[in-house]
Amino acid sequence: TCNVGASFPEDYGDYFAWGETNPKAEYDWDTYLHCNDDGNGWCDNGEATINSDISGNAQYDAATANWGGSWRMPTIDEMRELVDHCEWEWTQVNGVDGSKVIGPNGSCIFLPAAGYRYGSSLCYVGYNGYYWSSTPYDGFNDYCAYDLYFDYGGEDVDGNLRCYGRTVRPITE
Repeated sequence: TCNVGASFPEDYGDYFAWGETNPKAEYDWDTYLHCNDDGNGWCDNGEATINSDISGNAQYDAATANWGGSWRMPTIDEMRELVDHCEWEWTQVNGVDGSKVIGPNGSCIFLPAAGYRYGSSLCYVGYNGYYWSSTPYDGFNDYCAYDLYFDYGGEDVDGNLRCYGRTVRPITE
């Protein structure tokens, strides 16, 4: 019912760069732990870059590392299931904007619009939600990973830079 680092469903919780398990003060390529810098600030195909799904791997999965047990980050397929098969309703819980996600069986969760972190800034808080999946982006680059994105107008999954600080909503079996 909560993001990693949160005490209540409407709390934003902690922000993580993709594949990192601890929050930090700065989110950029200079502070990203899994970046093999090729000299222009981007990750290349070097040894430090993670190129496989991290779900359930306590070394890289923020949910598993922080909550233990069977808690893990959702895969991109599990996030697509939310987008494709659930009803989304922009709402407020205790004054916090976000989306109520209602499953086909009537169960629901609240995802706060926690924005994201880049550098030391918190961006788009209250307007957008960005939640990391455990899946690296399968597009043309290896410096992105998939995330779930939503705002008051819709929801989708997409690839974003791994160095950004995003929230994590863990799942368990």
